[in-house]
Amino acid sequence: MQRRSMIKTLGAAAFAAAGVSFGLGLAAGPALADAFPDHPVSLMVAYSPGGATDFQARIVTMMAADDKYLKQPIVILNRPGAGGKVGWNQFASKAKTDGYEMAAYNVPHFIAQSIVFDTKYTIGNLEPVGNWGADPAVFVVNKDSPFNSVADMVAYAKANPGKVTVSGAGLYVGHHIAFLQIQKAAGAELKYVPHKGGAPALKSVLGGQVMAGVNNLSDAYRSRDNLKILGIADLERDKDFLPDVPTFKEQGFDVDDSSVNFRGIMVRKGTPQAVIDVLADAVPKMFDDARVKKQMKAGGSPVRVMNRDQVKAMWAERQAFLTELLKDLKQN
Repeated sequence: MQRRSMIKTLGAAAFAAAGVSFGLGLAAGPALADAFPDHPVSLMVAYSPGGATDFQARIVTMMAADDKYLKQPIVILNRPGAGGKVGWNQFASKAKTDGYEMAAYNVPHFIAQSIVFDTKYTIGNLEPVGNWGADPAVFVVNKDSPFNSVADMVAYAKANPGKVTVSGAGLYVGHHIAFLQIQKAAGAELKYVPHKGGAPALKSVLGGQVMAGVNNLSDAYRSRDNLKILGIADLERDKDFLPDVPTFKEQGFDVDDSSVNFRGIMVRKGTPQAVIDVLADAVPKMFDDARVKKQMKAGGSPVRVMNRDQVKAMWAERQAFLTELLKDLKQN
C-alpha cells in the first residue's frame, strides 16, 4: 500500500493528542494506515512449537521488520490444544481487532471444525490476509515397520480390525480428514489417535507408540531418514520433495486432495479496513521474499502464496466442499 508522508502522520497524531477523534473528522482510514504498525505484531499459532505450522510461521515472518514489508517484527505465540480449537476459540472471541493480534489459519482444519463442532470461529468472523503454503498429508510408518506400502497396511488391518493405530494432529484437521478417507477407501477398521499437534503426532510414530501416522509432508520430509513415507494424499506426486512417493490414487485407493493443509494469516472481523489493507498488501509480498522461499525449500515446506482475495475465494470453496464431504465421513 502507498504510504503517506511523515508530515501527515505527525499531523494525525497531533489531532489525536488534542482530543480530536479520528471518527469525527477527516479521513480516519489513511491516518490509521500511516500509523500501522508502530510496534511489534503477534501471530498466534494454534499448534505445538516445532510442528509444521510453527516451523513455517517462523520462517515466513522472519522478514517482517524489513522496510519493504511491515517495518515491525512479528512475534509467534503458541496456543495448542484440541487440534487447534483452543487457540482459535480464544482468538475468535478475545483477540483485539486492531491488527496487532493476528493468527495463523489452517484449512481445512478450522473450517471443518466449525462445521462439525460448536466453535467460536467460522469463516464469517475472521478475515484472511494472505496464504503462504499448501502442505499435503502423507501416510508414514517407523523405518522398522513391516509395512512397505499402503497395501501392506490395509492387508494387516483387514486381518486385525482396529489394531492399526494411526496418529494425527487432532480431530477434523487435515490429518483426520485424510485418515477418514483412507479408512473408507481401504474398507478396513483403523484406530485414530489424536494429538495436540503434528510434532507430537509424529513423535509417537518415531517412538513406536502408534503403528502409523498421517502427518504433514514438510514434517515427514525433515524426518525422512527415520520413516517410511508410504503415500501422499494429493492428486499428484510432490515433485520437489518426495518425487518417489506415490499418491493413494496411484495405489488404488480413492483419496483426493481434501486434506491438503493451506496455511496463512488472518485477523478478526472488525479489524479496520485500512489496517487490513496494509497487511494484505505487505504480507503476501513478505511470503514471496527470496530469502523466505529459500528457507522454506530448505525445510521441505511447499510454498503457495495467495493474496487476500484468492484466500477469501478458497475459504468459501472449502466451506461448501467440506460441508458435503463431511456428510459422508464419520468420526472415529
